[in-house]
Amino acid sequence: MGDTIFGKIIRKEIPAKIVYEDDSCLAFHDVSPQAPVHVLVIPKKPIISLEQLEDEDAPLLGHLWLTIQKVARQLELAESGYRVVVNCGKDGGQSVDHLHFHILGGRALKWPPG
Repeated sequence: MGDTIFGKIIRKEIPAKIVYEDDSCLAFHDVSPQAPVHVLVIPKKPIISLEQLEDEDAPLLGHLWLTIQKVARQLELAESGYRVVVNCGKDGGQSVDHLHFHILGGRALKWPPG
């Protein structure tokens, strides 16, 4: 499952405040939140970033997006709105080499973000 902090969270070697889990993915609160609600959704398959996705990952990506929707609704963000962010590579702000989606909400978000 990869030897990143996310791999360790998936294997339950590091505690996390998990909000959703199934056979393919995991969602948990970010330890350094950038909004009142900041949850990460990660695949259990160790994919480094968007750049390492392959055609065979298409069903997993669809599942991840539906999970993002489910988690946002569970956290009561759907009515007021939320943002989904994927950082890719060093200059894109990716700090963990494991594909992950940020769900940000709980306040009005500004644009541009960076």
